[in-house]
Amino acid sequence: MDLDIDPPRAALLAFALVVLLGVGTAAGTSGASFGLYNFGWNGASELRTLSEEADAQPTVVRSTTEYDRLRANGTVAIVLSPDEPYETNESARLRTFVERGGTLVVAEDFGPHGNDLLASLNASTRVDGRTLRDEQHHYRSPALPVATNVSNESAVGTENLTLNYGTVLRPNGATVLVSSSGYGYLDANGNERPDEGEPMESHPVATSERIGDGRVIVVSDASALINAMLDRPGNRAFVAALLAEHDRVALDFSHAERFPPLAVAVLALRESAALQVALGTLLVGLVGAWARWPTLRGRGVVADLAAELGLARSRPDPASIRLDRGEVVAYLADAHPEWDERRVERVADAVVERRDG
Repeated sequence: MDLDIDPPRAALLAFALVVLLGVGTAAGTSGASFGLYNFGWNGASELRTLSEEADAQPTVVRSTTEYDRLRANGTVAIVLSPDEPYETNESARLRTFVERGGTLVVAEDFGPHGNDLLASLNASTRVDGRTLRDEQHHYRSPALPVATNVSNESAVGTENLTLNYGTVLRPNGATVLVSSSGYGYLDANGNERPDEGEPMESHPVATSERIGDGRVIVVSDASALINAMLDRPGNRAFVAALLAEHDRVALDFSHAERFPPLAVAVLALRESAALQVALGTLLVGLVGAWARWPTLRGRGVVADLAAELGLARSRPDPASIRLDRGEVVAYLADAHPEWDERRVERVADAVVERRDG
């Protein structure tokens, strides 16, 4: 098949494709830590993948008003270290969601808004804020402690959980799901070694408590759920076990990253029937135009030939022009000296066929 694309045009087309791909990638991805559209090591894009693997329908929450429409029973919502505080009316929606039977997972370490959210939910657990280290049970570094004390392995889905510069929890009566080993200590002064007043002992890192008909699960390290950490001991199994109990997953990023433009457009399209109808109508129109393109293109060539041959002064209807095939051949040969004779003949036949067809 002869595409007839000269090298300069081919280079320009390739450059345009590269630009479009670059713009599309930038518009559809994010570099924000814990970002749902961040596919790098510190993103949370794998949470959506795990949801789909667990056959739990994922929903991206961009506004807490969406909790009013969520079916609480059978739904787990996940909040990762919110960047902004939840206002009173916003946290009230989350509390109502839990009281109606929903499960809310709050993963927080050193952020200032996690404890405020837990308090507004009437949850007992609080995030401590001091860094947990473990000199014996860790993944490559004491700063990545592996919590090995699991109260109910069948419920948690794993026998350990790995943190990444995480902290610990103060349960205040909540059920402890996972705790560090007995070699864990709180590095309050940040010198990366246990000092006097920093005893080695087991510390809670995941808790669960009932609130109304639902429950709140707290994890003491948001980064335990990022893409890279899901491959560390126990983490993927822990998240999978949480999701397996539910039919739907609400990924709450209402107080986290700004969504990339393309993601916003896709989400808006999913949520709006009117936009879906408008886009469908546009696509049908484009398909129709494409189907007619050969005819339109043929008429355009005839009109151009007529203009070159001086037949356009009276502005006749291009479809009514009857050019002699020899004149078409002569015009094409003059306009495209780089074409060989067979190609000129072939194009001339196509022009005449479209005109007379």
